[in-house]
Amino acid sequence: MKAWAVVEPGAPLELLDLPTPVPQGSEVLVEVTHCGVCHSDLHFWKGGYDLGGGKTLRLADRGVELPRAPGHEVAGRVVAVGPEAAGVAVGGVAVGDVRVVYPWIGCGTCPACLREEDNLCPAQQSIGIVRHGGFASHVVVPHPRYLVDPGDLDLALACTYACSGLTTHAAVTKIMPLAPDQPVVLIGAGGVGLAGIAMLRAFGHRAIYSVDISPQKRALAEAAGAIAVEGGEGAAQRILAATGGPVPAVIDFVNGPATAQTALDVLAKGGRLVPIGIAGGCLEISLAAFIFRAISIVGSNTGSLHDLRAVIRLAQEGKLAPTPVHTCAKDQAWPALMALKAGQVEGRTVLVG
Repeated sequence: MKAWAVVEPGAPLELLDLPTPVPQGSEVLVEVTHCGVCHSDLHFWKGGYDLGGGKTLRLADRGVELPRAPGHEVAGRVVAVGPEAAGVAVGGVAVGDVRVVYPWIGCGTCPACLREEDNLCPAQQSIGIVRHGGFASHVVVPHPRYLVDPGDLDLALACTYACSGLTTHAAVTKIMPLAPDQPVVLIGAGGVGLAGIAMLRAFGHRAIYSVDISPQKRALAEAAGAIAVEGGEGAAQRILAATGGPVPAVIDFVNGPATAQTALDVLAKGGRLVPIGIAGGCLEISLAAFIFRAISIVGSNTGSLHDLRAVIRLAQEGKLAPTPVHTCAKDQAWPALMALKAGQVEGRTVLVG
């Protein structure tokens, strides 16, 4: 198989010619037809994640061995199945089936995995991180249960549901229930932020405020149904002016020190912040404020298999508006990644072929 892989952190992707895997046991081999390019792929390429306080979570700390093909928003065609996969009665697949791949693979046996919450497994083997991902021509999926039928959905959009879709679904469910006209603030109007607007609208929410420093991205947010607010210095004051006061919920798609502080500054008493970006860093927080303001910060690590199925069901029912998608050939993976790094992508980029 071919793989556009990270060979060294921060270095250009290299095209590798690797043996095409033969699925064993319950494994399924999927030929990748579509793979989204995500900001998480950028962090993977850089080689680490900023934990704040001078600490870094490095690839090796996550069990990664280079070279490794990134890409965790995968859709494709089943081309081979292991002997045990062929006999799975529920959720089984056959050669030729088209599926969206749930990438946040766990150990399969811990309590979290048994609840189909592999994203909370302490020993993850995620596709595009520990396992070769969709920047390769093929991915090995350890069991058919990680494959979800997209039906007649456009695969260029459906593949993004494996990260941006399920991540926003998990975050939105953490701030609910809210009345449709209670203001919800979304910080960041990139591809995942736009997915957040679509997800809130699918939940029937109307009062959506999208914050970004880019005029172009704010325009996309407005077109998607949100009220746009300029980000950057002074954003908290502009948000409070737009919303009419403190808000019950903020989802931070950036999650750096400045955006997190803005989120805390605009939360109402009893409000909830859900950070899902991984810009990283540190934030000084008043511990007493948790008592006097009764606020909460709720971490959200991607999403579960339940979330992916729910997102695809919403899309199939016509309740989830599509986010803008730009497609390009897989041999353009490196330029696509660099365009994302430069902030030149509006919506999502999906590698095809």
